[in-house]
Amino acid sequence: MFEVEEKQRIIQEFVPGKQVTLAHLIANPDNDLHKKLGLTESKGAIGILTITPSEAAIIAADVATKAADVSIGFVDRFSGSLVITGDVAAVEAALKAVLEVLGGQLMFSKAPITKT
Repeated sequence: MFEVEEKQRIIQEFVPGKQVTLAHLIANPDNDLHKKLGLTESKGAIGILTITPSEAAIIAADVATKAADVSIGFVDRFSGSLVITGDVAAVEAALKAVLEVLGGQLMFSKAPITKT
């Protein structure tokens, strides 16, 4: 008789929590970084956020642009990524405002703002 190998089936589910997993400020990026990211403004600081659930990136973009003089470089409601640009103080203020709204009002767990 033939031996039948038993296979194990694994099912993975994505169960998102409410969290800001990255909030980072690049204060003085190289101009080449702006180009590689496809950002039209090739000057100023860059702020990066990753958010779960990903649709909250839309809220974060709205809060950021209303809180400070920043531009949206990229927002993706499917991955939860948001990139903003502006001067260092404006990007930092926008990141703080996003964390305040998502963490304080919407009860997201939040990462601290990191800087390079």
